[in-house]
Amino acid sequence: MRTALVTGANRGIGFELTKQLRDRGDTVIAACRKASPELKALGVRVETGVDVSSGTAIRALAEKLQRTPLDILIHNAGMLARDHLDALDVDSIRRQFEVNALGPLRVTAALMPNLARGSRVAIITSRMGSIADNTSGGYYGYRMSKCAVNMAGASLARDLKPLGVAVILVHPGFVRTEMTERQGNVDAKDAARDVLARIDALTLDTSGSLVHASGERLPW
Repeated sequence: MRTALVTGANRGIGFELTKQLRDRGDTVIAACRKASPELKALGVRVETGVDVSSGTAIRALAEKLQRTPLDILIHNAGMLARDHLDALDVDSIRRQFEVNALGPLRVTAALMPNLARGSRVAIITSRMGSIADNTSGGYYGYRMSKCAVNMAGASLARDLKPLGVAVILVHPGFVRTEMTERQGNVDAKDAARDVLARIDALTLDTSGSLVHASGERLPW
């Protein structure tokens, strides 16, 4: 039986990842700022107060998990603000960097003692962070923070490979969630299923890949 930790587990893709991991028999630790009724009903271990932008909160989580080996660590917590050049909000951009880019790096560093040879780290990213794929502009904070986390993931893959830990960056698709205001063309349950398939297929040889949940390699 494997043990997985999912950040941002209270809704959307994070909730579906938690549910599907539980349903297939994995032990799941659902980390979030505040638990939803639906998350509580799953019967998994829930750790609340986990703000990935807070060093204090992440240190507290690491303290609680001192003797808990993690086979899968999924960085799903994220935020999206629709900032554009004619309405630039630098504080919002900075906040998106704290959550989307620094959050996964902060959590991974804090939970290094919980990872061992064979562990897998997945970062839920977005093709909106791809420089080559940017054809429409805008969304400065989201695009820039996802681009930054892609670089963080590439570095983590190289730093963790000698320890036998593989890293993958996965774009789940345009998913209908609260974050996207229920727009999109993919249901959260389908996106979660495909994301888990990519994580399950991850090896040290493919560590550091940026992929679509469908398996397509994406441009940086």
